[in-house]
Amino acid sequence: MPRDPGAAPERTRLAWRRTGLSAAVVALLAARPAFHPDAGPAQWLIAAAAMAGWAALIGLALHRAPGLRVRPPRPAARTIRAYALITAAFAVIGGLVVML
Repeated sequence: MPRDPGAAPERTRLAWRRTGLSAAVVALLAARPAFHPDAGPAQWLIAAAAMAGWAALIGLALHRAPGLRVRPPRPAARTIRAYALITAAFAVIGGLVVML
């Protein structure tokens, strides 16, 4: 099967979009307890952190998208590391939501 060099950046761009959509779901689920009538400061802080993380992920994805459109795609090691770090932080936030 011949290699299509144009497909890899497109798949990567779509993967970034899927991750952003998944992060939106996680952020909304993490924010849900903050709307309970008995919600305290911890729930509000977790919700704020989740929304800030989601906004950061979307911002990074929008920053990275133009680099994937050029031929050859520009490398983005710092952006990818930041994206991975924020995604790991979402796992921690999800754990906090479950524990509280």
